[in-house]
Amino acid sequence: MSELLQVRDLSARVEEAEILKGINLTIGEGEVHVIMGPNGAGKSTLGYTIMGDPRYQKTGGQILFKGEDITGESTDKIAKKGLFLSFQNPLEVPGISLGNFIKSALEQRSGKRIRLWDFKKQLAATMEILQMDPAYAERDLNVGFSGGEKKKAEILQLLMLKPELAILDETDSGLDVDAVRTVSAGIEEYKKSVNGALLIITHNTGILKSLQVDKTHVLVDGRIVADGDASLVAEINRDGFEKYI
Repeated sequence: MSELLQVRDLSARVEEAEILKGINLTIGEGEVHVIMGPNGAGKSTLGYTIMGDPRYQKTGGQILFKGEDITGESTDKIAKKGLFLSFQNPLEVPGISLGNFIKSALEQRSGKRIRLWDFKKQLAATMEILQMDPAYAERDLNVGFSGGEKKKAEILQLLMLKPELAILDETDSGLDVDAVRTVSAGIEEYKKSVNGALLIITHNTGILKSLQVDKTHVLVDGRIVADGDASLVAEINRDGFEKYI
């Protein structure tokens, strides 16, 4: 299996605070990796830094995607290459509908115009998988959406854009049991239809039940302090992070 993402000795800071301290991580094509750790460990920072968020200043290391150095690339260019980040708290964007946002993103990534009829047909079928009311496609992006609806909208984007690597930042946070089940079904559909790689940042391991986890990483104080397979998830659920802190 070829390497899709390589993170080498990555360090990053926010203003004066050093958050990431020499992260090393390799994700192969189609693999499912899980990042777990206590609050404030740097889990979300890792996702944002990989995606080139300008708020996070890289102070060392390198990020390679499909063998190409993307360390200094902007977020839009990184997304076009086939990376995707779902937000823990998705932003509201007045003035652009959810449907138009996704259509624009698809056209930006492919560099081609998409026939409106074909797009609407695909969008409706995908929304059905997530049990989303089709009317949401015409509403401003995330404006007035509940927490669960925002997370479904994120997974809708994932299924439509079909990235080669998706970073899911606590997509399950704040969701009730039914919403977690629906979001999990969307992620499972992504794996079936695209066989893309996943980097899942999570506290709630319910979202992992339908997935085969290849590797688990424990992040504490900006460093990966333990690696393992799916059994490490069960261990942390049972014993917590105390032994790693």
